[in-house]
Amino acid sequence: MATASTPPSTPGPQDAAPRRSDRSPWNWLLLIPIVVPLIVPLYNAVDPKWGSFPLFYWLQLAFVALGVATTALVYRMTRRPAAEREAAARAATRDREG
Repeated sequence: MATASTPPSTPGPQDAAPRRSDRSPWNWLLLIPIVVPLIVPLYNAVDPKWGSFPLFYWLQLAFVALGVATTALVYRMTRRPAAEREAAARAATRDREG
């Protein structure tokens, strides 16, 4: 016994998820926390000390802070606008359902 079924409705242009490009120039900033710790002359010394910490140790902690700050900046600058995120969420839900 055959039953009639309706084909899934085609989404309109307002329901389409916007295309995402990860080719933002802001992503180049992510190279800074990778490249800066590789410059050995920056920390090849004992002085100046911070408290009793030699330069090498406190500069390593500064590199961690540099990495966090750079990553946060790139995230904030490349984040999708709210309307685009909602459209993407609707499109993902629609794709999961059928």
